[in-house]
Amino acid sequence: MSKNLLEQLRSMTVVVADTGDIQQIEKFKPQDATTNPSLITTVAQMTEYQGVVDDTLAQAQKDAGEAASSTDITRLAFERLAVAFGLTILKIIPGRVSTEVDARLSYDTEATVNVAREIIKQYEAAGVSRERVLIKIASTWEGIKAAEILEKEGIHCNLTLLFGIHQAIACAEAGVTLISPFVGRILDWYKKDTGKDSYPAEEDPGVLSVTEIYNYYKKFGYKTEVMGASFRNLGEITELAGCDLLTIAPKFLAELQSSTEELPRKLDAKKAAAMDIKKISMDKATFEKMHAEDKMAYDKLDEGIKGFSKALEDLEKLLTERLDNLNEEAKAA
Repeated sequence: MSKNLLEQLRSMTVVVADTGDIQQIEKFKPQDATTNPSLITTVAQMTEYQGVVDDTLAQAQKDAGEAASSTDITRLAFERLAVAFGLTILKIIPGRVSTEVDARLSYDTEATVNVAREIIKQYEAAGVSRERVLIKIASTWEGIKAAEILEKEGIHCNLTLLFGIHQAIACAEAGVTLISPFVGRILDWYKKDTGKDSYPAEEDPGVLSVTEIYNYYKKFGYKTEVMGASFRNLGEITELAGCDLLTIAPKFLAELQSSTEELPRKLDAKKAAAMDIKKISMDKATFEKMHAEDKMAYDKLDEGIKGFSKALEDLEKLLTERLDNLNEEAKAA
């Protein structure tokens, strides 16, 4: 019996579920899972997860103390909610879960390090080893420097909102565990910039970007793993078969599962090692120069941080409203 695309992909790439929905994770049984504020906001509004949200809010309110404002309580609750969903996910998957640092701290190295340590502390208090957690941090220079500090403490990081080779090189030289280049968002930018409706999968700018990063890493022996993320179509996924990891939304996991086409390997570490690639020496000045010159990476990093921050604000608003309702219900009881 022919293997479906998902089974073939798993034979050469670690498949990660890009969702916080426990039911979807149980359905597709990925190795790893990753979440972000947008995904958590969606899941937090589902009836079946209301108990997790309510319990987290109640405990946050208790721990914050009587003098704490609703804002203080909901911020504490968000961080704990991300960990609560992470703990639930880790009961299902054999691998790692990614938990995100507040995107509003993306340009603050010290604050990012402190929040990451607190997240790990919560996981370890719940009996989960730090080896099973990846701390998600935006790929700003400050975020990469935070990750460098954390990695030396044995806290593994997933550098997200990555769009350019300069970000990837800086991450590898900082000893980051994993990077998440955003394939679909790169395509979005080029479609808008050029006015083109579509690209053939093999010419997709996001696919080409991840391929370049993958080949660079394998050429120079970096241990940092490449996880393609943020896909817009199935072709982007199949063109990156062989990548270290791919984080895929449930709808595309379902499409992969329903097709039995042949899936050839596209990325190959041995072939990359033999390529003629120039090594780039990376420091802050070089990073900032390359970032300023790469309009796509500059635009999408800024947009991504603002988007994640907005999603976080929406989640905090949702949690504040739920907290108020719980308090009103308690008074009425």
